[in-house]
Amino acid sequence: MIKLARWIVYAVAALALNFPVIVTLLTSFKSGKEISINPGFWISSPTLENYATVLQVSDRLNIFAYLFNSLAASLIGTVLAMIITFPAAYTIARGKYGRKVLMPLIVNLRAVPLIIFAIPLYMMFQFAGLLDTQLGLGLILTIVNLPLSLIVFVNAIAEVPIEIDEAAKLDGMSKWGIMKGMMLPVCRPALATVFIFGFITAWNEFLFGLMLTSNRAVPMTVGASFFFAASGGGIQWGAASAVMIVGALPPMLIGIIMYRQISGSMTAGAVKG
Repeated sequence: MIKLARWIVYAVAALALNFPVIVTLLTSFKSGKEISINPGFWISSPTLENYATVLQVSDRLNIFAYLFNSLAASLIGTVLAMIITFPAAYTIARGKYGRKVLMPLIVNLRAVPLIIFAIPLYMMFQFAGLLDTQLGLGLILTIVNLPLSLIVFVNAIAEVPIEIDEAAKLDGMSKWGIMKGMMLPVCRPALATVFIFGFITAWNEFLFGLMLTSNRAVPMTVGASFFFAASGGGIQWGAASAVMIVGALPPMLIGIIMYRQISGSMTAGAVKG
């Protein structure tokens, strides 16, 4: 009886937390007429016309280009942040350098409103020719991902026993060799965690996508807003719902595929290796 009550609570909580997603998914399978008549959960005549509208490429709207731009910029912003922060995190965790200045400075970037950097970044990117480019957007997303990546990596490396480093040094390994050959495999769960959350953060970024792109490198978050009134005559709720579902699929699939990589402790991985 207790177990049944527990599962009921879990089901209610899951339904409440995912209510907007469920409503959006159901709305994407309704026609415009049915949405106005029947905005509830029940679908009397399911249709794929909203997805057909969204996936249709035109001179003004191209969801495939938006998806590709987001994918490219998000991968740049995530992978580059990992490349920068992992060596820095190893130095901080093992050498105790930067704990008093560098670590708080980078971490506090998360508390600063990003809109503060809008004007200077726009001017810098305009001067460097990075406006409306996937590379330019990816570089901004790298900065956005730096604090989280550094925090996770520092904590993960600090959890690894120092004896592993000492044993590797006795075998003649350099610091670079230890970091590359020992720490990277041991910290695989942390790498997966940083990649997943970094990718999702980069994918969902709207402000810089709106500010720094206009045509060639428009990301999915900005491009999705174009479908709200794609055919005129007010908001097209069906098309808007469909494009939001399509836009949510890539980060969701990456999270599902890499979820197992997050499980397991770093120290257990070190013993097994």
